[in-house]
Amino acid sequence: MHQQAETLRTEALALIAAATDSASLEAARVKYLGKSGAITALSEGMRNVAKEDRPAIGKLLNDLRAAVTGALEESQQRLLEAADAAAVSTLDLSLPGTFPASGTLHPLTQLMDRAVQCFRRMGFAIADGPDIETEWHCFDALNTPPDHPARNEQDTFYLPDGRLLRSHTSSVQIRVMETTPPPVRIIAPGAAYRRDEVDATHLAQFTQMEGLYVAENVTLADLKGTLEFFFRELFGSGTDIQFRPHFFPFTEPSYEIDIRAAALGGEWMELAGCGMVDPAVFEAVCKQRGDRVYDPDKVSGFAFGFGLERLAMNLSRIPDIRMLVENDLRFLNQF
Repeated sequence: MHQQAETLRTEALALIAAATDSASLEAARVKYLGKSGAITALSEGMRNVAKEDRPAIGKLLNDLRAAVTGALEESQQRLLEAADAAAVSTLDLSLPGTFPASGTLHPLTQLMDRAVQCFRRMGFAIADGPDIETEWHCFDALNTPPDHPARNEQDTFYLPDGRLLRSHTSSVQIRVMETTPPPVRIIAPGAAYRRDEVDATHLAQFTQMEGLYVAENVTLADLKGTLEFFFRELFGSGTDIQFRPHFFPFTEPSYEIDIRAAALGGEWMELAGCGMVDPAVFEAVCKQRGDRVYDPDKVSGFAFGFGLERLAMNLSRIPDIRMLVENDLRFLNQF
């Protein structure tokens, strides 16, 4: 068996060294290490070896198998390196490389940065809150009655445990007032979710920015001055702005904001909602806090909100809101 093992070692190593491609290398592996291979067959002869000789013969066979396996691995690596060298042999390494294209911020991110910078100049801080909310934060604290359409399952995404995906970031305003005494001056940009049919002007998930200012002696004039400054910063100093009476459960009085600017083609467009914080909202916050720091007889405030997608569409003349979420480079490269 010693002689057989040495003969197999010599033959196997020679055949493996002569392999010129992966097919011939695989054939050599099967010939010697396969189920019917020569080394496998030789190992089966261990049953006929005398008991006292088995340790030495076993070591001999293990050494043989290890030598052949190592030679196969070395030859495989040699063939791979040769293939790699052949693949690049025609390349001119002195030629300049191709640099990757530089990306840019998404148009919504660019608009949000502009909006945040503008409000920060007016003293507003950024606030954040969870996307999964309670009904109290999203509706009850905002003076929204149980029969309001927004609380219907056809309009809002409810979870099995009774919580919901927030339909606006007004819930962040409530959370801030729960933990922070006035004065409060915050903006709350973030995702909102509604069961809208997705089309050219609606998405089921969109980006909203809401704002809140609460302090002593806050008036409607403060609200108008803040929003007129913001929209003229976005659309130009010649922008016309009008406040049209409307209704929201959490503000009184309430207004829709229409603007007319050269950048919008000179036509009036509705872009935001706003109003003075309803005293019922302050009372709900006081009850939750267990104190009277938001006593509506002592403080007042205003709130506003708008969708960033709608602003982006008007600023950049985007005809379909779905373009903002489709990640089509032909569209995004324009920004």
